[in-house]
Amino acid sequence: MASSISLKTCFSSLYNDLNNNRGFGSGVLPTSFWVKKECNLRGKRLILSKKFEANCLKDKDMDVKTSALVDGVADLYLFAEIEIKEPSVSTVVMNFENKFDPYGAMSTPLYQTATFKQPSAITNGAYDYTRSGNPTRDALESLLAKLDKGDRALCFTSGMAALAAASHLVGTGQEIVAGDDIYGGSDRLLSQVTPKNGIVVKRVNTSNLNEVASAIGPHTKLVWLESPTNPRQQISDIRKIAEMAHAHGALVMVDNSIMSPVLSQPLELGADIVMHSATKFIAGQSDVMAGVLVVKGESLARDLYFLQNAEGSGLAPFDCWICLRGIKTMALRVEKQQENAQKIAEFLASHQRVKKVNYAGLPDHLGRDLHYSQAKGAGSVLSFLTGSLSLSKHVVETTKYFSITVSFGSVKSLISMPCFMSHASIPAAVREARGLTEDLIRISVGIEDVNDLIADLDRALRTGP
Repeated sequence: MASSISLKTCFSSLYNDLNNNRGFGSGVLPTSFWVKKECNLRGKRLILSKKFEANCLKDKDMDVKTSALVDGVADLYLFAEIEIKEPSVSTVVMNFENKFDPYGAMSTPLYQTATFKQPSAITNGAYDYTRSGNPTRDALESLLAKLDKGDRALCFTSGMAALAAASHLVGTGQEIVAGDDIYGGSDRLLSQVTPKNGIVVKRVNTSNLNEVASAIGPHTKLVWLESPTNPRQQISDIRKIAEMAHAHGALVMVDNSIMSPVLSQPLELGADIVMHSATKFIAGQSDVMAGVLVVKGESLARDLYFLQNAEGSGLAPFDCWICLRGIKTMALRVEKQQENAQKIAEFLASHQRVKKVNYAGLPDHLGRDLHYSQAKGAGSVLSFLTGSLSLSKHVVETTKYFSITVSFGSVKSLISMPCFMSHASIPAAVREARGLTEDLIRISVGIEDVNDLIADLDRALRTGP
């Protein structure tokens, strides 16, 4: 008898034989599996019978403890189907294999080189020029593709470089349907740059499915949205929007920067492209600029890789290495930041000097149920209104533990006034029409002691004009 068998083959054979001849039993859990050495499995489900027990290591050969030959299976008749649980994000990032280092380095090496020596004059090696590919970048891209459950990830010099590459998928005469409450830099690209290429950009409230449906037509190539939106935390139904777009042959791209792969995986909801500003939660330290596109479909991946290579917008090896270092603590950071944000949102919602809080984690948020049907949490970015520009300015300038800065996702708590900072490039009349008022304050909650942060905000609110 062979010392190694395929579990897939073995279990399928047993399943068919016993299902056809003996039927299923119930109420008895699998206990042991008899085989001589190890077996291989590439899948997520096992059909186990009584006396079967298998221990599966992620993406590894199965290690099946042995005590007898597999021949003696005639008396096996009680079957149960079990799910092999996918590891969490924190487990994946800490156990992602480094396939590029022959010496087994625990930390992915930094390949700080612009070019690579070739094996001969007419034979190309695995890498030739870092603009086209680099082992450190490949390690980061492979990990990000795995986290977002995509076919491929591509890393860019910034989030805006990633978005610009995606916009180049749209040709002259075609249309982009985009949300009207999105990051200010994205708004600038769509309103001032993209139309120069002969592309029609339609802006809609993506939380209103009727508006989205009315805007999508035969010329629509790309639907571009955020959920939650930045900064007003509006929620869009990604599944239904994807269905609408795909019915017209259009792609769907979700800017997921505000959520991170820890809390949301839009590709699983039907999106074709997910974008992250890796500057934010992926790196997490405000020490690098980086962007990423994760995609479904090899053809789409090839198109975007061509753009990345042709335009020279790939992320530099050192910046990739910084992201690889930061991503190891991403799940831990996001969990703590979200925990703090929930408490701060609840505090602000009850404060007499706060008019409104925008945070999907609050019970009265209009899109709360929809959000939690497509995400694991509300994140750590929120915004609130005071009803007074002077009071908001005082709060932002008076807090001790919130740094006045654009961006979000850092371990350090940040505070800003979007109308004067991240969204300042949007004309005032347009901002007002979209409900983006000047008294709006956005905070990105860090990992500090939440009681200190709440006391800091309370003091600033109480002492304001």
